[in-house]
Amino acid sequence: MTDTYTPPKVWTWDSESGGKFANINRPIAGSTHDKDLSRGKHPFQLYSLATPNGVKVTVMFEELLEAGHTGAEYNAFLINIGEGDQFSSGFVDVNPNSKIPALMDVSGDKEVRVFESGAILLHLAEKFDAFLGPKDNRAEMISWLFWQMGSAPYLGGGFGHFYAYAPEKWQYPIDRFSMEAKRQLDVLDRQLAENTYISGEEYTVADMAIWSWYGQLVLGRLYDAAEFLDVAIYKNVVRWAEAIDARPAVKRGRMVNRAWGELNEQLRERHAAEDFETRTQDKLEPEAAE
Repeated sequence: MTDTYTPPKVWTWDSESGGKFANINRPIAGSTHDKDLSRGKHPFQLYSLATPNGVKVTVMFEELLEAGHTGAEYNAFLINIGEGDQFSSGFVDVNPNSKIPALMDVSGDKEVRVFESGAILLHLAEKFDAFLGPKDNRAEMISWLFWQMGSAPYLGGGFGHFYAYAPEKWQYPIDRFSMEAKRQLDVLDRQLAENTYISGEEYTVADMAIWSWYGQLVLGRLYDAAEFLDVAIYKNVVRWAEAIDARPAVKRGRMVNRAWGELNEQLRERHAAEDFETRTQDKLEPEAAE
């Protein structure tokens, strides 16, 4: 970063500015095209992609079903953010912020939209009275859930953007956000030194939310940055991440709305439990899997 940038008096948008997601970034909200969202037969309609924020919710649904909450059946439809699906009129009606995941709860007399991943987790946890932790520890659990919502943008939009997606490598922002990512990992490592799970001895939605970002980071699944951030030194986080990663519901949740990676790990749309056995991309594209 040798050139000095002087901000103009009034910022204007340069649509040609670089970066991996430049083609879908814009400084205004609202839809860009008319398109209705699909609907399935289940009580919940999820519109998402298997980014960390999306994985939080599909893991929650699979954990609820694993625990016997049959009323948590859901349809999961793929929203390809690289192609701008999140700017369709149907999606904007569910989430005016045009970010995944977005949920329609059609289980009652009145349809309810829920957006923001943390809000969806709390909505489902309260609806099924599950994965909330002990009542006398509820404030602790919610504090950690909101910690994730406030902290992860520094990991994703900060570190991840400048380390993995920016058009050039600039030392200052990489150093700045690497420092913050490691500080956050240290916060978690100290907490997990004294607790089996994030907020205590019970697995909760706070674990699901934090694992989707920081657990996957230390497992080497985010930004190819595990070595760069020396994540192995956070032994308590690694222990916790590996334990959650081994849960059957988490394995399934990671597959839902996934459109990259190994074909046998991609379940782009999920409409029934048997889809994990019959509709992964290696089954739908057998020639590509060979």
